Amino acid sequence: MDLGVQGKVAVITGGDSGMGLATAKILAAEGAKIALIDKTQADLDQAIAEVSKIGKAMGVSADLTQLDQVQRAQQTILDHYGEVHILVNAAGITGATKPFLELTDEDWWETLNVDLMIAVRVCRAFIPAMQAAGWGRIVLFASEDAVQPYPDEMPYCAAKAGVMNLTKNLSKAFAKDGILVNSVSPAYIATPMTDAMMEQRAQEKDISFDQAIETFLDQKRPHLELHRRGKAQEVAAVVAFLCSQLSSFIVGSNYRVDGGSVATM
Repeated sequence: MDLGVQGKVAVITGGDSGMGLATAKILAAEGAKIALIDKTQADLDQAIAEVSKIGKAMGVSADLTQLDQVQRAQQTILDHYGEVHILVNAAGITGATKPFLELTDEDWWETLNVDLMIAVRVCRAFIPAMQAAGWGRIVLFASEDAVQPYPDEMPYCAAKAGVMNLTKNLSKAFAKDGILVNSVSPAYIATPMTDAMMEQRAQEKDISFDQAIETFLDQKRPHLELHRRGKAQEVAAVVAFLCSQLSSFIVGSNYRVDGGSVATM
């Protein structure tokens, strides 16, 4: 299937692993030129090497919680490619997981700064280039947590609800410029982030990694009907579609890729 992104420039944050990297590979295979942004240079270099086997790719190491580094990444990418058409914001953290009364202001601010404000910063940085091109696609990563409460993940839930609201507002503000903004809401995908969660769970409960996954599914995600972790590629396929010409009548929508994990309509 031709996604119609040949020659488009796609910026992907959180692009050195997981769903960001999987998305980069699909878009590169469709002829898009890829710019990856992430913090760790060694991991970024490995990701660039992988994507470069498929298509054109470059990368910028940046801490996107720092405005000056966002601006530097923006300039580096524009200097290299000259334009930007697609933005996928996959950068994120789990953040503090504690009972509400144990959460500090710092716990809240750290999670909000990464999981909501990075989306704000990178959209502000790259939307002008899409306006200049007269065509754009933005896909922001929300989560099942945006609409389904988990009392031990409140900062993350609040941040991802903010991402969904940001998506809808941006879609209203920039559709007139040919920029279509949507979000995806994954649930319990096999990524380095959930690997770390399961490793911690296994250690705390003195069980194996596989047992940690199984008990987490039983106890914490009882509505995940497929009863397994999703694959990064399964999310990336939806993201790539939303980045494509084929999604030309989809604006301000949220796509759940959650195995049925959200219990409500």
